[in-house]
Amino acid sequence: MITMFKFNKNVLLMGSIFFLLILAACGEEEGTEEASGSDGGEGTESTEAAGEELESAKLVLNWFPKSQMGGFFAAQSEGYFEENGLDVDIQPGGPEVSTIQMVAAGDADFGLAHADQLLLARNQGMELVALGASLQNSPQALMFHEEAGLEDFEDMNGRQAYIEPGIPYWEYLMNEYDLSEVQQLSYNGQHTNFMNEPESVSQSFVTSEPYFMEREGIDVDTKLISESGYDPYNVVLFVTKDYLEGNEATVEKFMSAYQPGWEYYEDSYEEVNEVIHEANENIAVEELKFEAEAQHDFVYGGDAEENGVGHMTEDRWGKLIDQLYELELLDEQVDPNEVFTTEYLSEN
Repeated sequence: MITMFKFNKNVLLMGSIFFLLILAACGEEEGTEEASGSDGGEGTESTEAAGEELESAKLVLNWFPKSQMGGFFAAQSEGYFEENGLDVDIQPGGPEVSTIQMVAAGDADFGLAHADQLLLARNQGMELVALGASLQNSPQALMFHEEAGLEDFEDMNGRQAYIEPGIPYWEYLMNEYDLSEVQQLSYNGQHTNFMNEPESVSQSFVTSEPYFMEREGIDVDTKLISESGYDPYNVVLFVTKDYLEGNEATVEKFMSAYQPGWEYYEDSYEEVNEVIHEANENIAVEELKFEAEAQHDFVYGGDAEENGVGHMTEDRWGKLIDQLYELELLDEQVDPNEVFTTEYLSEN
């Protein structure tokens, strides 16, 4: 018994020495790889490779996944969020989902909405801060049958117009133009009635509805709402003021992936569209392609061409605030600098 105990002890001792030698060798090899940048050619370890735990964050979309959210899906699929230490859960929106309510209630960290929606929410006591405008200009438009020949907004008089009740731009048009003879009907997301009424008008996005109409064999034309002078930023990334103040490091990480995601989507949208299609099988890849190409100048043109995707200005926000105040949709003219920040955006 004594002899066996000595034998086992020696075996354990030799095994321990052997194990330590292996660890030392591995450590030297790992150190050499880090020094040579073998993890990607630049010598920068990802958070996962460094063994750090990813921080969870939730983004809620303002509609079902589509090309207007392409930069966010690119940031996720290409690992930009992960490289910045985040595990981002992208949650779809829809007609029953209020991104503003979810973010304000703390059920999501980041949300997407249009600039005028953020201002109207602030008027109701929700302090939200815009971080980046994915679409520099609004693709919202009035759609009409090609043969109807609408040239100006007042040409809608005497026609039926399918418009979402309470939508801010309609209030603006009603105030700027004499549309007293327009028969406003509630827009429900369907276009059956519009298609069967050659003289009717419908709200739309130039990045999507014309594709549907062409597929149905109906020739349509559109008139951008922005031609009236009302042009809020669209697909705006936002957080609450409290979240920004308490989680600035998380916001910095998110925004470090935001612009690279949109930059990747510009040239690789067909690749990323496959990812979007997996998240929303109800939207065809061909439709996503149309959207991506139709929205290109809205995302990458304007101020974004010189300053980078997401760029916003005090003048644009100030003008929108003035317009909503004149329409009596805002109780006061808030300081634009309280509702947006470009601090976390990098310029080209």
